[in-house]
Amino acid sequence: RTNIHINDNVLHSAHELGVHKVVSCLSTCIFPDKTTYPIDETMIHNGPPHSSNFGYSYAKRMIDVQNRGYSEQHGRLFTAVIPTNVFGPHDNFSIEDGHVLPGLIHKVYLAKQNGSALTVWGTGKPRRQFIYSLDLARLFLWVLREYDEVEPIILSVGEEEEVSIREAAEAVAEAMDFQGDLVFDPTKADGQFKKTASNAKLRRYLPGFRFTPFRE
Repeated sequence: RTNIHINDNVLHSAHELGVHKVVSCLSTCIFPDKTTYPIDETMIHNGPPHSSNFGYSYAKRMIDVQNRGYSEQHGRLFTAVIPTNVFGPHDNFSIEDGHVLPGLIHKVYLAKQNGSALTVWGTGKPRRQFIYSLDLARLFLWVLREYDEVEPIILSVGEEEEVSIREAAEAVAEAMDFQGDLVFDPTKADGQFKKTASNAKLRRYLPGFRFTPFRE
């Protein structure tokens, strides 16, 4: 409910004040849970999202609906981007509700401090695409300046860059020189197993864009 109110207020206020272009941010969790892969921009409304993000996902989907409405009725260029998992400086490092990579970094730090094992929630099998925050910032600016479609666009590394949570945990442990045991807790939920997204549309616009490699 809060997300719906925020989104509606921002878009309505922008329209009332004569703002022609707005770029909103969606999430890959809005895509249908039961789908084919890779997912692309045409598949957003093809079925219900994963139950773990049900309310949030529909609130985000409504941005796409509103963007189309403001375009058709008022000629506004309201659009949206769909990033995959973001990581980088100034992230949310909370273990309880932070993002995947900063949460892992926090856990490795504590495990090193306490001389304990690194325990990762879930099986480690789910797969994700990670985009560096500064790459995403550059793409946001490009969308704001150059992208003139109402239809959303996925901002992501390629499908071949997808990594498992286990691989991500191992990469963080290696980067932080963690020598202890890596343990997975299958009593914790994995969440959606995969959300493999196609960046083919982005590549048609920016074929030469270089993403920062995950391990770099």
